[in-house]
Order: sequence, then C-alpha cells, then structure tokens
Amino acid sequence: MPVLLVRENRRVRGWPAYVGAVGLGAAALALASLWTSGAWATGIGAAVTTFSGLVAERLQPQPGAAGDGHTAPAGAAGLLRTAAGRIPTLRQVDRPESAGAHCADGHLADGQPADGGRTPGAPPAYIRRDVEPRLREALGRAGFVLLVGESTAGKSRLAYETARTLFPRHAFVRPLGGAALPQALRVAGTRRRAVLWLDDLEEFLGAGGLTTAMLAALSGPAPGRRVVLATMRTQEYRRFDAREESRLTGSDRDAWRTQRDVLRQAEVVRLARHWSAGERRRAAAHVQDPRIVAALRAGERFGIAEVLAAGPELLASWHNAWTPGANPRGAAVVAAAVDCRRAGLRSPVGRDRLRELHRPYLVERGGGDLQPEPFDEAMTWACTAVHATGGLLIGNYTQGYTAFDYLLNAPGLAPVPEHLWQGLVGRVTPAEAYDMGLLAHQEGRPRRAAEALARARLGGVPGADFLLAITLGDAGRPRRAAADLAGITRRRQDRLGPGHPDTLAARHQMAFFTGEAGNPHAAAGRFAALAADAATVLGADHPDTLAARHELAYFTGESGAPAEAARQLARLLADRLRVQGPDDPQVLATRRSLIWYRAGEPTSTEAQLAELQADAERCLGPDDPHTLAVRSSRAAVAARAGRTAEAVTAWESLVADRTRVMGPDHPHTIYARLEWARALASSARTEEARSLLTRTLGDARTLLEPGHRHMRLARELLAGLPPAGRHPV
Repeated sequence: MPVLLVRENRRVRGWPAYVGAVGLGAAALALASLWTSGAWATGIGAAVTTFSGLVAERLQPQPGAAGDGHTAPAGAAGLLRTAAGRIPTLRQVDRPESAGAHCADGHLADGQPADGGRTPGAPPAYIRRDVEPRLREALGRAGFVLLVGESTAGKSRLAYETARTLFPRHAFVRPLGGAALPQALRVAGTRRRAVLWLDDLEEFLGAGGLTTAMLAALSGPAPGRRVVLATMRTQEYRRFDAREESRLTGSDRDAWRTQRDVLRQAEVVRLARHWSAGERRRAAAHVQDPRIVAALRAGERFGIAEVLAAGPELLASWHNAWTPGANPRGAAVVAAAVDCRRAGLRSPVGRDRLRELHRPYLVERGGGDLQPEPFDEAMTWACTAVHATGGLLIGNYTQGYTAFDYLLNAPGLAPVPEHLWQGLVGRVTPAEAYDMGLLAHQEGRPRRAAEALARARLGGVPGADFLLAITLGDAGRPRRAAADLAGITRRRQDRLGPGHPDTLAARHQMAFFTGEAGNPHAAAGRFAALAADAATVLGADHPDTLAARHELAYFTGESGAPAEAARQLARLLADRLRVQGPDDPQVLATRRSLIWYRAGEPTSTEAQLAELQADAERCLGPDDPHTLAVRSSRAAVAARAGRTAEAVTAWESLVADRTRVMGPDHPHTIYARLEWARALASSARTEEARSLLTRTLGDARTLLEPGHRHMRLARELLAGLPPAGRHPV
C-alpha cells in the first residue's frame, strides 16, 4: 500500500530554502545556481517577489533532465531539479522549503528583528513529533503514505525530515504542478529507488490526475524502493469521507469515486495542529532559537508550527487591511484569491484576472470610502513577506498567484459569491471546470455545478457527461437527466457490459431521476432489478447494493405502499447497522425514511425524529443536508399535528438555513418555501402565503423544468387560497 501525507502548510513551491533567509543578491544567486524547475518554477516565495522586483522573471530556464536522468532540451519543465538539470537525491535536498515546507517566521522573541528582520539562513531546528514513529513504520512497509493535517500543522517538515533520514539515496521526484504528474511518474518509474513527493495531493487529483492504475504501475519490487509520499489538508481530505459521499446520495459519482479510491490506497498518518506536552518539552530544549521560544510563548491557542509559519499573523494582517486608508484593495485582492481556491480552482490566478475579480469585494466593503490604494501597491502589499516567511499571496507575474492555504479555513468566511463564480467559470480550462463543477455539486450548488460541467463536457473531459446529467437532475430537471442517463446507460452497456460497476452506476442514476420526474412505479421496478444485479456482481453488503435497496424502498413508499416500504427499510437498517455502523450518514438517512413511512403514533414519531436530529447534528453537523432533511420531517409532522404556529417557525428557519447552505435556487430550498407558505395559509396568514407562493412560483419557472412537482404544488396551494381580500372562516 502506498504512503500518503496530508499537509496544510505549503508556502513556497519549487524554490530553494534560501528564499527569505538571505539577502536579495544571495537569494537570486542561490535560486539560479542551486534549484530550478528545469524551466520556470510554479511559484516564487513572496519574500523574493517583494524584494527582488520579481527576480524570477530575470532567471533563464535551465536545461531539464529527461526520464533517464540525462540532460534534456531546454524548455523541459515541471520537476524540481539541480542546477545541472538532474533529479536530486533526498540527501541533496538540504532545505525543507524545497520540499514545500513553509519558511519559518524570523522575528525574535522580544519582538526586535535581527539582520533586517531575518534570522540567518538555517531553518528552525526540527522538533520530533509524537507521530513520527508511526510515520516511519508506515514508510517502512507501504508504498503510498498520506500525511493529513491542518494548514501549518507541520506536515511537510515532518515528512521531509523522516523521509530524508530513511531514504537519503532515493531520487526526490517532485512535480511542481498537476501538469507535471505524468513526467514525474515516468521518472520515478525508471528509478530503482525513488520518493514521488506529492505536496498538496489535491492538486494531483481530478481530471487527468492520479489513479489507482498509476499507483499500481509505480509499485516497487520491494517495500521502500519506490514510495509515494503525499500531504493533504484536512479540509481537502474530508471531501472524500463517508459524510461527503452521503451528500451525493443517489449519485454514484465516477470522478469523486476515482479520487476517493486513490486515497483508499494510501496508509494515512494524521498530524495534529496543536503540540502535545511532550512535543513542547522537546521544543523548549532549543532555547537558543528565538523563533521557537516565541512560538512557545504564543501559548496553546496556536500550534508551534502554525506560529513559526506566521499563519495567525498573516490572517490578522488580512483582516486589519480592510481599515480605511490601510490596504483595503490588497485585502480585496486576497479575498478574491482565497475564493478562487475555495471555488475549486487549483491553478494560480493571473494578475490581470485578480485586477478584475477583486473589484466587487472592494465595492461590497465600502468602495471609495475605504480610501483604497492603487492596484500595484495592493499587489506589493499582498505579496510582502511577514518576517522571513511568505505573504498572503504566493507566486509571480508569469505564473500567477495563489492564496496562502492557511486563509482558506479562516473562521467566518461567507460562501463563495456569485460574482466570483461567474468571473471564473467561463474562463477556466475544461479540466479546471470539471474540478469546480464536482466541488460545487458536493457543496450542494447544482446550478453552479451544471454550468461548470457543461463547459467540461464541451471540452471533452472524460466522465463529464455522466456527472453533468446527475447535476442537471439535482438542479431541478429530472426528466432531462433521466433521458441523458438512458443514453449513457446504453453506451456503457455496449462498451463495458451490463454487469460493469459503471453501467450499474448509470442504471442507478437513470432509475432515480425517473422517479424524481414523477414515475415512482417505474423507478421502483428498475431499482428492484438493479438491487438484484448489484448483489450478484458487487455483493449483498456493497454500498451500491445497499443504496439501490434504499431507493427501492423509497419509491415503493412513494408509489402508495408505505407499509411495504417500512418493511423493506427495517431490513435495510439492520443490514446497514451491521455493515456501516450507527453513525454512518446512510444509516441516519435510512432511519429517517423508516420513521416517515412507519408513521406511528405522532408523539412517538416526534420523539424518534428529535433523537435522530440530535444524532445527525453530532455526527454530521447542523448544516449537513441530512440534518436539514430531518428538520424538514419534524416541521411536516408539526404541521400534520395542527401545530401551525410551530410549523411556520420551523419552515421559516429551515428556508433561511437552506438558502445559506445550498443557495436560494436549490430545489430543496424551493420546497421549504412552499411548505412555509402552506403553514402560513393554515395559520390564516393568507396574504403572506399568497405573496410567498407567487414569488416562489416565479422563481421556480426560471429554475425548474416545466411540470416539476414543486411547480405543481405551488399552483395547487395558490389555487386553494381564498380570493384576495377574503379571509377564511
């Protein structure tokens, strides 16, 4: 099994450790003479960007190295190389920054800078982490190890120090961007001993990215001969856990599963951001290093590596920059760059694009009243290093700029705004659009996802047609989705055979959207056949088989047989508890359906739903779609019981939360608005109900396909209201 490291703390990618640790002239010489990428580095440290006037623009490309390690023609690019154009060994990589670790904060403990605000060139002493023995053990037996942790937790430094000790003579193969992955795989595959270093693994997933077949082809003849060592931020890793899969209920996403399957090949090692008492004691032994002393004095609020990388200071600098007359335009530029990454764009953003994208952020915060600085000054500020670390933006004029990853999970960030999305989606490459679409769908934004995936499909990205069809259905066009999926199913049956997992996945989606389009009887029949076939091909306990059984029960109930649906769900729940455990999101979903179709005594039903909501909030959080669905069921039960005031409050609250989490145009949000209007009408608040229904029906006409069940419901509710000016008796 390969070894994969998930990390949060990348700052300088592809540039030498000398950046930010020595003077400008020496830094430029070091860059030119020691490490280059073979042509252009993916990014340049913010310290060099600030003080050298984009010194990278004046560096000439070095000849690259071919897959056999010999000199290649000028222009070969993408891998970290020595000045001679060769792939280094790990013992030659004598600075952790060359492996992607953040430069360390260079201010002294008393707040007074030394040597112009920088410490001498040596990085801080490596402090042995508690998890290091676990990492060593994993690297000794696995071919793919993933280190997972929050931004600036110290993942890259831990991985670098451990790998350098274990594999000093191994080739250090580090692609400097996703486009260089094929070259890196070829080079690593030709070496008897190699470490394929995938810093920020998410950049190497997605369309055209790493697959399980690539990992299998790279496997060495013995453990430790060829190792894949990767890092990944916790937030990125969580996109592939059971909770995220549950958000795609009824949607067997080919792309998502391809990436998830890659992660499942890795032996995962987790690194905590906060340091243990033992780690702090080991750090305290290095009292001669003022940087470590200062980090220890920061207390337990921040991790030591976090303080050394100046993460909290950079975040505070961004927040403070919005002050009128400070650097509000720079803060807006950083906000745009942060949201580009949060929208799923993994490549750097060009200067001209940032000039355009930042303007709405500035206007929203006050525009000219903030006394914004000129754009060039804003860029300089955003790229300026904090002490000897890096800036809020990392990159250069040629390659573009990326937001410091520590900022991506800052508390209180609003959802990515529509103006940023629209500014990006029409101008990215098809592969980038695919990644953005997949992320948008995972986050419950189907209309955004459909827009991005349509671009990916036009660009010929494999699998985009399947994911687009699912997304269109989720966005309120189930008939269109069912028709598209029927064609995809036929093509997969012809190409792959009827029993191939991809064919079964297409059948699942086609059956689901057939039912969503208003034909639950046909959907139930298709799911009955699919559940039997999936059990034969995949096994009775396979998640896809269990999912097909769930949909069979659901559409059985929607066909008018709730008692039979409840019997099927009771059997399914027992199997899911045995296979998946009580806290799995799909188990919670099955419990909800069972409570609904069993529909016993109202008091008992309400108590079961209250217990289920508490479990969902504990396991998934208050904003998870499953949790919101349980709240929807509780509001409906209150309305059925005649507690109309309670129902009005519950539906109103749910509309607000679904609008915030999923957006105002999601079909689930529209449904909650309709039920809120129904509750208002039942409370004799007729004109409020009429106004809400009229607005919702108008929105639904632009969002949903004609004949959608939500539109039918809106018309029925409007027709049931007394004429304007008359009140019900």
